[in-house]
Parts: sequence; structure tokens; C-alpha cells
Amino acid sequence: MALLDAILGQAGSGTDLAGLAGRFGLDPVMAQKAVAALGQSHEQPGDTAALAADKTGLDTGTMQQMIAAIGGEGALGQIAQQITANPQVMQMLDRDGDGSVIDDIAGMASGFFARK
Repeated sequence: MALLDAILGQAGSGTDLAGLAGRFGLDPVMAQKAVAALGQSHEQPGDTAALAADKTGLDTGTMQQMIAAIGGEGALGQIAQQITANPQVMQMLDRDGDGSVIDDIAGMASGFFARK
């Protein structure tokens, strides 16, 4: 999580993953995956929050609130650039090593919601 915390710091959001997780009532690992999904989705065509919500299983409203919490679209653009420049962020989220984090994030989300 330290790398993603550093990326958040470079974006000037003033937020760390633990604080973000606490603010939204998420497990810190889920917050990490949500930020990574937002950064990845920012670079894709379509609504960033909706795309990240699809990847994580979190609702679009939560993702929109997370975007605001990390500093808005400008900060998210910086986060997306840093994630692209540091591919190890996506590699650390790819638990099964299949080259895609979507299934790993979805599995994490289903596990999170099953506990509630």
C-alpha cells in the first residue's frame, strides 16, 4: 500500500489509503483496489466512476465520493499517470497473476460484501 499512498501524496490529495478506507467504511485493501480501479478507469472512455464501480462492485455514488475525496478529476488524472508510470501497482493487485486485476478486484468485492 505504500506505493499507492505515495502516488496519492504526489497527486496532492492529502489523503492516505487508511484514511480513505475509514472514511468510506472499507477494508484498506478494498480502498487500495478502488483507487487503482479509479486510476485505471480514468484513462478509458466512459464515466470513470461507473467503470470503476463495475470493476470493484462498489456503487457509483461511492466511487464519485472517492473521486472528490482524493481531490477531484485533476488529482485523479495525476494518479492515473502515476499508475501508468508504475506498472507494479497493477501487478500487486493481480493476485492470481493472470494479467488482469478485474477478476481479483471483483473477488475482493464479493468477499467484502459477503461479510456484511
